[in-house]
Amino acid sequence: MTDPITKVPCPTCKTLVPWAPKSTYRPFCSKRCQLIDLGEWASEEKRIAGAPDMSDGDGWSEDQ
Repeated sequence: MTDPITKVPCPTCKTLVPWAPKSTYRPFCSKRCQLIDLGEWASEEKRIAGAPDMSDGDGWSEDQ
């Protein structure tokens, strides 16, 4: 009996992709979808949420 191969949705187009070594671009279905995702990160359409940067205009100082 062989193990069933898990399939995950491509983050870009939602096509189901086998999670296996033969899926070269996993979790993406293709190089095209992989590059679309990379472009979204590079243009900052996607980002990881975090605390806003503190700057001098925010009332923050090392003297306090």
